[in-house]
Amino acid sequence: VPEDQEDKLLLASWGLPKAVLEKYHSLGVVQMFEWQAECLMLGQVLEGKNLVYSAPTSAGKTLVAELLILKRVLETRKKALLILPFVSVAKEKKCYLQ
Repeated sequence: VPEDQEDKLLLASWGLPKAVLEKYHSLGVVQMFEWQAECLMLGQVLEGKNLVYSAPTSAGKTLVAELLILKRVLETRKKALLILPFVSVAKEKKCYLQ
């Protein structure tokens, strides 16, 4: 992330509603890793273009997906489908995203 865009590491700079930011902050998530912000700033990802990325387990892939989904749903007022690999993860995300 270029120095002039370091604020993009902060979740608060992505235009998310206050309630969403408060939820992330209550879970200790205030900023992203540099690679996560880079994913969000690639090409036209924020305008709905595709993004394929890979990272090790527990590296933070889900946060990138959540932010893209949340921004898209809030901006377009359309529904989104989030597919998760395990029932336990699906239940966790259901509670978390509500």
